[in-house]
Amino acid sequence: MKIMAVNAGSSSLKFQLLEMPEESLILSGIIEKIGFNDSMFTVKYSGKKEKEVLSIPNHSVAVELLLKKIVETKVVKSLEEIVGVGHRVVHGAELFKDSVLIDDEVIKKIESVSDLAPLHNPANLTGIFAFKKALPNTKSVAVFDTAFHQTMAQTEYMYSVPYEWYTEYGVRKYGFHGTSHKYVSLRAAELIGKKVEDAKIIVCHIGNGASLCAVKGGKSIDTSMGFTPLSGIAMGTRSGDIDPAIVQYISQKENKTLDQVVSDLNKKSGYLGLSGLSSDSRDLWEAVGKGDKRSILAVEKQAKMIADYIGAYFLVLNGCDAICFTAGIGENASETRALVVEKIKALGVKLDPIQNAKKGIEKIISTEDSKITVLSIPTNEEVMIARDTLRLI
Repeated sequence: MKIMAVNAGSSSLKFQLLEMPEESLILSGIIEKIGFNDSMFTVKYSGKKEKEVLSIPNHSVAVELLLKKIVETKVVKSLEEIVGVGHRVVHGAELFKDSVLIDDEVIKKIESVSDLAPLHNPANLTGIFAFKKALPNTKSVAVFDTAFHQTMAQTEYMYSVPYEWYTEYGVRKYGFHGTSHKYVSLRAAELIGKKVEDAKIIVCHIGNGASLCAVKGGKSIDTSMGFTPLSGIAMGTRSGDIDPAIVQYISQKENKTLDQVVSDLNKKSGYLGLSGLSSDSRDLWEAVGKGDKRSILAVEKQAKMIADYIGAYFLVLNGCDAICFTAGIGENASETRALVVEKIKALGVKLDPIQNAKKGIEKIISTEDSKITVLSIPTNEEVMIARDTLRLI
């Protein structure tokens, strides 16, 4: 059966068409700069890559162009072969503990929590509406970034703030990257030869956005991102954990509104803020090689924060079978992996430098005598979206 996995952003549409349950990729691509005259449509299929620049005014037109392209490529005989469309939805709050078939009631619920993810949920809904219009008889499924973390205990997800903030406004830790953490933890259990029910795994999803997750028995026990994706470790442009009083202090010192300070924490901090150079890991490691002190500080700071969370989660899990690195930096920046592991060597973790030097492939990168297996596992959120879609339809 053919399943479409969709990730709609405010001006973009990522997609994969997969044959399920084989999980084989048929077609993939991205439509960027939707709403502009110079929109970019990139599609890959059958070993080919096509890219064109054209005007795509909205997501409905983007979806129509995508479906037309799918028919033109002849990877399907007709669009009726697509039996389900799975949509990434960033925030499900406490309303959704699992993926769900989309109906009018589900759409209302997603809209009702959009103030928790104002940049993401409305964009995700736009994709849902566009596909419903183009494929009205095809079942669609919402797969939530937050759902995987709904297994956290109250002691993990509650903040020590006035309780009414939680009951009235939903202030609590939600966590994100759940689809990635779920995929990687399941794959890690397979690779180390353990039943997922018996495995204790720490997943480090390190990209421009980054979070860690403690997974026990296939369930999220704790995660580093919180009420928003701003908390946790330092990222490309996000600060990660800081003293919240800094917001008021900088607001007064620089005569900025709270919104402006929070924007600085989201868009001008992390790698970019500390290095003053770039939010890109590759640029920083190149600068590190030239002895740039602020770039060294930026990568060291992030590695320290990652190591701190690994240490905490080792205790939360009461031991650990595997530590996994995934996402753009986790899969490709061998220098970052080495720096992190050096900081947790007290746990008896040892890297194999030859295996660690390999980038972007699934592999065990620790030595045979390492007390914890360390792995690099390319994430595949689209496969998880397709699996849940197949399960629910």
